[in-house]
Amino acid sequence: MIRVLYFARLRDAFACESEELPMPSPATVAGLIAILISRGDIWAAELSGNKIFRVAVNQEMAQLSDMIPSNAEVAIFPPVTGG
Repeated sequence: MIRVLYFARLRDAFACESEELPMPSPATVAGLIAILISRGDIWAAELSGNKIFRVAVNQEMAQLSDMIPSNAEVAIFPPVTGG
């Protein structure tokens, strides 16, 4: 299992702060994103196409090709800006 956290516009769009999910197959960030996109509707709109988001695995920035270890915490969030 992994814990997925959603922040900012994604938390609002999905009406969900976090959820527990089984390990994706393949166990990569891209595999997780593909599962979420397959939910359709707002999930596909926010996580595919031209919407920008970032992913961190266990509080370290991650790329789509990065592996997700068992029991990981995965955060998905829009880019952070501000001053």
